[in-house]
Amino acid sequence: LRHLLEDVSLITRLEDGSSNIEREPVVINELLDEIKEEFTCIPDEDRMNLIIEFEEKVVISGSPSLLGSIFRNLTENAISYSEGRTIHIALAENNPTYCKIVFEDDGIGVDEKNLPRLFERFYRVDKGRSRSKGGTGLGLAIVKHAIMFHGGSITAMNRPGGGLRFEVTLEKNI
Repeated sequence: LRHLLEDVSLITRLEDGSSNIEREPVVINELLDEIKEEFTCIPDEDRMNLIIEFEEKVVISGSPSLLGSIFRNLTENAISYSEGRTIHIALAENNPTYCKIVFEDDGIGVDEKNLPRLFERFYRVDKGRSRSKGGTGLGLAIVKHAIMFHGGSITAMNRPGGGLRFEVTLEKNI
């Protein structure tokens, strides 16, 4: 219940009071390295191999906690639902105004009819399995709102070989 209240509070702040959220320079590379380190505490049988490929430094004017929530939620979601073994995060494009980051897992993917609804509040692809994982049903909605706060967008698609691919675009200076 506490997690649900925290998630509802966060998403409400993003929708209603995002002008009160402070921005500062955030190095995405360092943020991803921190997240990778956090996930080493997961037991081996539940852990996925997290591969990060950023060939250059990426700095965004934004909220460190919101940017962290984007990649933490995507990673937690992949660990909980993908049934895969590898998460791959790569810098696809980097220019002075925006960056594009690709987040992929090698799991089972999602039925095509569910893809457009993944970012809706409380939407669950598999109602029974999701409840057993203990999520609030707000993780991907928070991801979407945090990305929108940073002037970006996110799309989800199935990978041809299995798993999901998220393409995240973030404005560097808003």
